[in-house]
Amino acid sequence: MNKEYFMRVALDLAFKAQELGEVPVGAVVVRDDEIIGRGYNHSIIAMDPTAHAEVVALRDAAQNLGNYRLLDCTLFVTLEPCVMCIGALFHARIKRLVYAAADPKTGVCGSLLNLPAETRLNHHLEVIGGVLATEAGSLLRQFFISKRNSGKALLL
Repeated sequence: MNKEYFMRVALDLAFKAQELGEVPVGAVVVRDDEIIGRGYNHSIIAMDPTAHAEVVALRDAAQNLGNYRLLDCTLFVTLEPCVMCIGALFHARIKRLVYAAADPKTGVCGSLLNLPAETRLNHHLEVIGGVLATEAGSLLRQFFISKRNSGKALLL
């Protein structure tokens, strides 16, 4: 599995989110080296607090597979997941999570908390962080600098 290739696809989706004025996060679900789900943040446009890249990609993959359980799948995402998104990954039974940039404010895969390591939960997944972290982190930093400088800061 080429982690950098799939993360670059997720980064392309993050750029799409940015073009729409959304926080630039993208995600893909992969099974057997094939992308079966794609998503990018569009909570603002959709007026949907659950429209994070991970959730959108999971929904797409589930529709494409015809099953809400995404067994033997890997999710690639450009930002460490929040509590809502890691919960969705648990419920989908994702096998592996690969993320790019850490999120010290809301990341729950080692930054703020480490929910995948919580032994009391009924599902566990492999977590790999830092794949193309520099590129993803730079995209996010530039996005928020641009928002602050334009006076159009997001309510985060």
